[in-house]
Amino acid sequence: MPKVSVIIATHNRPQRLPNAISSARSAGRDIEIIVVDDASGDETESVCQSIPGITYFRADRNQGVAGARNIGLIASSGEYITFLDDDDVRLPNSLDEQIEVLEQHPQAAFVYGQAIPETENGERGIAYPDRCPQGDIFWRLLTRNFIPCGSVVFRRSVVPAIGLLDDAIPRIDDWDFWVRIAELFPAMAIETPVIIWRQSSPASTQGSSNTVDIIARSSRHFQREFRKLPRFATASRKDQRRAWRDFSANVVEHLAWETFSGVRKAAFAGAFRSARALLSLNSAALLNLLQRWMKPRTIDSLLKSAGGNDELGITKTHFKKIRSDMTRQ
Repeated sequence: MPKVSVIIATHNRPQRLPNAISSARSAGRDIEIIVVDDASGDETESVCQSIPGITYFRADRNQGVAGARNIGLIASSGEYITFLDDDDVRLPNSLDEQIEVLEQHPQAAFVYGQAIPETENGERGIAYPDRCPQGDIFWRLLTRNFIPCGSVVFRRSVVPAIGLLDDAIPRIDDWDFWVRIAELFPAMAIETPVIIWRQSSPASTQGSSNTVDIIARSSRHFQREFRKLPRFATASRKDQRRAWRDFSANVVEHLAWETFSGVRKAAFAGAFRSARALLSLNSAALLNLLQRWMKPRTIDSLLKSAGGNDELGITKTHFKKIRSDMTRQ
C-alpha cells in the first residue's frame, strides 16, 4: 500500500497536467498518482495514457471537481491523501515533510501548509496564509477558508467519520470538507510553502474566480448547514453570534475589495455586481467596514494604489498587512 495518494482531477487542461504529475512525484517517496478525467473533450486521455506510472480514470459525464475527487478518493489506497489541481505544482519533498508531521502528531487529522500564488503570466506573490493556525481551528475555519486546498494532507481514516466531499456545493466543497474534519479532529500546519497555486481569472476555466457567486453560496451554506453541525448547534448563543459576525465581516471586506479592484481595473460590470452584493448585506457589518476603512493608513494605501503603477495583487497584500497591523494595535 502506498504511503500517500495524490488525486488530480482534470478537465480540458492537458497542457499543464504533465507538470502537475511530475511535481507530485518529486514531492514524496512512496506515492500513487490518480488522475480523474472529468469527461474532457480534448486530448487529455491520450496525454494521460502516454505518462507511465499513474492510475487513470475517466468519467463518462462531467462530475464537477468534488465529484471527480470523490472518484479518486474511493479508488485510492494510500494511508494519507492529498488533492492537487491539474495546473498547480507540488514543491519537492513537501509531501514527505507533511507526512512526518502527521506521524509525529497522531491525534491530528490533517496538516496543511502555505501556497505561493502565481498569476497566469507567471508572476508569484507572497505565500498564503501568512499565519497558519493549528490545533482546534473549527471556529476560525467557519469565519473564512484560509486553507489552500492543494496544501492539505489528510488521513484516510477520517473519511468514514465525515463522509466524502459534497458535490452539490461547487467551489466551496473543500471548505466544507475541512470544516467537517476540524469539527471532530485537531489540525497541524507548517508555515512553509508546499505548492505553487495557480490563480484563476474570469477568463479561465477554473471555478473559483466568480467571487460574488461564491460568497452568496458560502453565506447560504453557513446558515443552512454549518449551523446544524453538532458542535455549532450545542455552542452558546454568544459563540454562534460571534461566528456569524466574523464570517459576515470577512465577506463584507472581501466584497469591498472586489469592488475597489474592479473599479481600478475598469472592470465596471464586476465592480457593480460586487457593490450590489455588498449593499445587500448586514448594515452593522457595513458600518463596521466603513469605520475600519476610514483609518488614515488604509486610505493612504488605497490612494497610492489608485494612482500608482504597482500591481494590484501587491497592493492587496500591502493593504491586508495594514489591516492586520491595525487589529493587533
